[in-house]
Amino acid sequence: MLDERKTAILRAVVQEYVATGQPVGSTHIAQKSSVMVSSATVRNEMVVLEQEGYLTQPHTSAGRIPTDKGYRHFVDSISSAGVLATEDATQVGDFFKATHGRLEDLLRHTTTLLADITHQTAVIVGPEADTTIVRAVHISRVTTRTATVVVVLSNHNVENDTIQMSEDITDQHISDAVSHLSRTLVGHSLGDVTTVSSTNDAHVDAVCFATINALSHHRNEAPVFVGGASSMANAFDAVDVVRDVLSTIEQQFVVVTLLQDMLDRGLSVAIGAEHGVEPLVSCSVVVSPVFADGEVIGTVGVLGPTRMNYPQALTTVEVVSAQLGRHIAEGTL
Repeated sequence: MLDERKTAILRAVVQEYVATGQPVGSTHIAQKSSVMVSSATVRNEMVVLEQEGYLTQPHTSAGRIPTDKGYRHFVDSISSAGVLATEDATQVGDFFKATHGRLEDLLRHTTTLLADITHQTAVIVGPEADTTIVRAVHISRVTTRTATVVVVLSNHNVENDTIQMSEDITDQHISDAVSHLSRTLVGHSLGDVTTVSSTNDAHVDAVCFATINALSHHRNEAPVFVGGASSMANAFDAVDVVRDVLSTIEQQFVVVTLLQDMLDRGLSVAIGAEHGVEPLVSCSVVVSPVFADGEVIGTVGVLGPTRMNYPQALTTVEVVSAQLGRHIAEGTL
């Protein structure tokens, strides 16, 4: 356990290194109003902090930088997520007031908003389709042999697919199929319906079967949206690190598993190796669940170098996730 002075010095080192990206010297820290001790005292305390694993010295003659352990102590000492800067709060408020449309579009645009404010890579995981309730089913003929199936879900998302049909299927067959599917699907979760009873009309049954088969592809999908991935290019000097990070972000299963594992462990911040994903060992992840009507329907997070502005990231992720959940719950899409 660090005493008050060491904690203040460590906090000052973290804040300075996050701001400048340069190793921090004792003379500079001694000038901070939050420290108020001589540079010699700061130097001695920084030696102790290095010995205890909170700081490291990249070069013999250089100042010191925080280790993952140092960042962890800093994050744990943050009493609350804080308040967004006025400009950022206005940007978030205006965004959700003006945003309408499909859930998929909302999530995609929200990642851009989050990336713009934090200058990190934003990741949003939406709700899996199989856990949501079907509200409406529509089938529209496109050609003599194809039709578009549209299913409206309770999370305000819309799933659509194209199905193939034989030429002898009429518009009446399609209408009858919609009626039968509506009786079967509406009010039930998409994951609960894997088959549909026969109507005793082969043409209607064919349309129903094709529809159920098409929707099965969406049941276990947790949509992942990433924004600001290009910021990684500016976060690391090593090209191979950037390549590994970007390659990992492209693997949606890894991203979903990482965020869910953090939430399961009660973590809002995972620093370096804490998250257990080796290619992201140089990164930290900040996450917050999205609640709508008392249920977790998704996850909002940012991913960036361990040298990130943790207070700002925590605050922004918390505010955006709360606003997103409220927006979805109120059905203002």
